[in-house]
Amino acid sequence: MTKIVNHWIGGKTVEGASGTFGPVTDPATGAVTTKVAFATVDEVDAAVRTAKEAFVTWGQSSLAQRTSILFKFRALLDANRDAIAELITAEHGKVHSDALGEVARGLEIVELACGINVQLKGELSTQVASRVDVSSIRQPLGVVAGITPFNFPAMVPMWMFPMAIATGNTFVLKPSEKDPSASIKIAELLAEAGLPDGVFNVVHGDKVAVDRLLEHPDVKAVSFVGSTPIARYIHTTASANGKRVQALGGAKNHMLVLPDADLDAAADAAVSAAYGSAGERCMAISAVVAVGAIGDELVEKIRERAEKIKIGPGNDPTSEMGPLITAVHRDKVASYVTGAAAEGCEVVLDGTGFTVDGYEDGHWIGISLLDKVPTTAKAYQDEIFGPVLTVLRVDTYDEGIALINASPFGNGTAIFTRDGGAARRFQLEVEAGMVGVNVPIPVPVGYHSFGGWKDSLFGDHHIYGNDGTHFYTRGKVVTTRWPDPADGPSAVDLGFPRNH
Repeated sequence: MTKIVNHWIGGKTVEGASGTFGPVTDPATGAVTTKVAFATVDEVDAAVRTAKEAFVTWGQSSLAQRTSILFKFRALLDANRDAIAELITAEHGKVHSDALGEVARGLEIVELACGINVQLKGELSTQVASRVDVSSIRQPLGVVAGITPFNFPAMVPMWMFPMAIATGNTFVLKPSEKDPSASIKIAELLAEAGLPDGVFNVVHGDKVAVDRLLEHPDVKAVSFVGSTPIARYIHTTASANGKRVQALGGAKNHMLVLPDADLDAAADAAVSAAYGSAGERCMAISAVVAVGAIGDELVEKIRERAEKIKIGPGNDPTSEMGPLITAVHRDKVASYVTGAAAEGCEVVLDGTGFTVDGYEDGHWIGISLLDKVPTTAKAYQDEIFGPVLTVLRVDTYDEGIALINASPFGNGTAIFTRDGGAARRFQLEVEAGMVGVNVPIPVPVGYHSFGGWKDSLFGDHHIYGNDGTHFYTRGKVVTTRWPDPADGPSAVDLGFPRNH
C-alpha cells in the first residue's frame, strides 16, 4: 500500500482535503513509494491561522521555556539520526553516511538556538541625560515561513525554524514535495519535546501553497533556499507584499588552483566537492580553474580518483554516491554532457550511460568530467546540480580571479595554494559570500552566517548565525526617565528636551 504524507497543523497530522497528491519516488528504483498531499489556499490559511493563535502565547514565553524545549528536541534529534537519515535516503537517494552528515549539520543550528539567550541580550546606556536611560531590545516578528529544497530535506529546514522559534516566532514550513517525510518526522520530535501546538506547522504542496504564503498578510517573513530564478521570484513577490525576505539562490562555485598547490590534495578536494551528494548541493564545486601549466596533471589526478567512485543505492553501505532525485533531473544533467563537445569542451569522463545492475529503472548517472571548457559553454554558465565537473584553463592568477568575478553567481569559492600572500589577496578580491583557503566547501559553522553574493542571494540577511537572529527579530529602542523621589511637582516644558 502506498504511503501518504499529510500536513502537520496545530501539533497533529491533518489529512489533505484537496484530493491532489504528488508522487514521491525511490530514486534508486524509480518506483513511486509515497504520495504527498498538496495543500489548498484554505489549508495554508488554516496553518497560518493556527500559527498566529499560537504566537499570542509563544511570543510572550520565557527564554528558559523555549530553550528547555529546544534542548529536549536536540536530544531526540540526536537519538533519531538514523531514522531521519533513512527517510532522506529513501526519498532523496543520497547515501546513508551523507544523510547522517546532513542531520549533523542541522544539529549545529539547533545547538546554536539552544543558546539564543546570549544572542538576544539587549544593550543599555545609563545616564545619557539627567536620569535618562536608553535600552535596545529585540522582539519576534510573529508568523514566519520557510520554503525549502529537495537536496537537504532535514538540514535546510533546521537552518531556519530553530532560530525562528527560539526567538519567539511561530513557523510554517513548506518543504519540497519530492522528499517530504523528514519534515513530518521532525514535527513529531518537536511535539515530543513539548513544543506547544501550532508553534511549528508543515504544509505540503506546489506553487499554490508557496504563493499563498508569499501573499498572506499574517506571514511576516519568508526564508527560502533554492534556484536563482525562484529565489528572485520569492524575493520580489514577498517583498511586494511587505514581508521581510531572505532568499538564497543558485551557484557556480569555482576552485582556483595555483601552480604551487599540492595537486594531490587539490584533486582529492575537487572530487569530494564536485561529486559528493551526486553534485546536488548549492555549495558543490562545479568549476575548477587551473592556473598555468598544472592543468594536464591536475585533470589526470581528478580522473583517476573519479573513476574509482562506487555508485549504487543509498542504503548500500558500500555506495559512495547515489542516484539523482528524479528521472527528469537526471536527463537534464545528462544533456549538459552530451552537448559539451559541440561547445568546445573536451569530454574526459562521460557518465550519461551509467546504470546499476538490478536497479535499471533508477535515476542513475555516472561521473562526468569536462576539460578545457570555454566560458560560453552551457555546462559552465548554468548551475547543473549534478555530478559534472568542468575544468577551465587560465595563465595567471589575475585571469583566474577575473573569470570568477565575471560569474553572475557569488555563493562559495575556494583557492588551493601554499602561498599565504596569494590566499590573502584572493579572500579580499573574490566576489563571493563564502571563501575557502585549501577548503573546497566553506560552509560556515552554525555561529557564523551562511550566504552568498550577487545572484546567489536576494535580501539583506544571510541565514543562521547572527544574521539569523536579526532576521527573525526586530529592534526596539526604549528611552526612560523616572522622577527622583526628591523632585517637586513636574511642569510642562514645550522646548526641546535638555540633554545636558
